[in-house]
Amino acid sequence: MEGAQLSKCVLYTWGANSHGQLGQGHAEDQAEPRRADGGLQAEQIRWVTGGGGHSAVITESGDLLMCGQNHKGQLGLSHTSEVITFQLCPLPGCTRVQQVSCGWDFSVILTGDGGQVLACGSNAFGQLGVSPRITHSAELLHVKTLNEPVTSVAAGLRHTLASTASGCVYQWGTGLSSHAKRMLNPQPVPAHLSSKEPCIVPGFDHVTSQKVVAGSTHCICLTVKGDVFLWGSNKHGQLVSESHFLPLPVALDRSLLQGERVIDVHSGWTHLVAITESGRVFTWGRANYGQLGQTNLSTEKESDIATSSGQSISRPIEVKALFGATQIACGSEHNLAVVETFQGLCHTLFEMNT
Repeated sequence: MEGAQLSKCVLYTWGANSHGQLGQGHAEDQAEPRRADGGLQAEQIRWVTGGGGHSAVITESGDLLMCGQNHKGQLGLSHTSEVITFQLCPLPGCTRVQQVSCGWDFSVILTGDGGQVLACGSNAFGQLGVSPRITHSAELLHVKTLNEPVTSVAAGLRHTLASTASGCVYQWGTGLSSHAKRMLNPQPVPAHLSSKEPCIVPGFDHVTSQKVVAGSTHCICLTVKGDVFLWGSNKHGQLVSESHFLPLPVALDRSLLQGERVIDVHSGWTHLVAITESGRVFTWGRANYGQLGQTNLSTEKESDIATSSGQSISRPIEVKALFGATQIACGSEHNLAVVETFQGLCHTLFEMNT
């Protein structure tokens, strides 16, 4: 799932906590926000994110703290016991963390010194990008086949993406392979959808990637020129295509975004949120939990709504209440946005869910 950038903050957590992923020192679900515990007490927080049952924090000094479910070693703490308060994750040498992304039962870490990628947790689908002989790892493993600096990483349900300094995009993990086989038969599944080690994604020869984002079974790349490329499963209209599955990246038509370039893009499991250069916010994909922030679904054209697996919108729709949002983060099926109001005198936190 995606993270959010914070600073000079106290961390509050709430929600499901069966594995101690709230970092509060217990494993009881928490309906109200309460302060997290552990090694982050005196630290300024730069990044927070979560996975299937675990959570991660990056401090301003570049330290990584983890807590929660750890049965596959996804916390990178050299053991597989659950951790109910945030614990410092030991990194090799004087390594500092630039980014962390948590999948269902694994974690991918981007270092700030050289852009190296480390991974831990389950490797049942090759999502760690290391030898397939390794089924899981509680130790941080270096993804050695990525032999150039990496600028962005993203963990999906059971697959991983990375963009590099040269503008290339790599993918590994077979989490999309079964979908691809079913949808593309009798055509073969492209290598990047079935590889257990980093495999270059074709289609980016004439563009430069800036950021990668992963949904449960789809992939996104934002380029430096503000174009969004999409591929993978389109079961809920999240790829804005008539095809049920896109094996190769396809650029989102800018005319669907008022002709504007995108400056940031986010994803939940089956929905997307994009921010354009003027500050507009667009959402599309699965909408059955209200995760698109749209209240006028019944007025949309029938061709834009798929009801076979829940209400969805297969084209970007602007959420005008979020115009000018300064921060957005997506959970699996919900979102948070910080929007300046009253000429910037205060901030409003919107949550798009029901």
